[in-house]
Amino acid sequence: MEEPEAAGAAPPPGLRSLLPPREFLCSRKGQLLLAESVLSFIIFICYIASLAASFMMAPLLEFLLALFLFFAYASKLNEKFKGLYWPLMDFLRCVTAAIIYFAISIAAVSKYNDGASKAAGVFGFIATIVYAIDFYITFNDLVTFLKQGSSDSPEGRKSEDEDSDSDSD
Repeated sequence: MEEPEAAGAAPPPGLRSLLPPREFLCSRKGQLLLAESVLSFIIFICYIASLAASFMMAPLLEFLLALFLFFAYASKLNEKFKGLYWPLMDFLRCVTAAIIYFAISIAAVSKYNDGASKAAGVFGFIATIVYAIDFYITFNDLVTFLKQGSSDSPEGRKSEDEDSDSDSD
């Protein structure tokens, strides 16, 4: 008989390598991105089944963006690609999603009478709250990120000015 694998051994390669790490799934950002993805997908399905099918593009795009950021943060692409301002990109995505979901949810609930439109509107209001929580948390992270960047730059500018040999004075 073969010996069973040790408890500390790495999982076998395959589909498990596509799953995000457990630490990220248990983090606040991972849970928010997962909730945003699930809610956007549910809203997309509701709009497809409703008379308000013209609103289906917004949930689809938000679903794809949330899914992309979920896997980008899970695979730590934000640490590999330093050229992108990840907190700002995430903040803008959350703000626009909250505004768009709030607007189309009001339109879906007030204008259309079928049940799928009403369900999409209710899920849209829930998604607005989730995106609002996410952009509040992301805003706090963005302020911290920008304060770190601004505190480094004045010192660097002073040393560059002191080292320059210009005779403009």
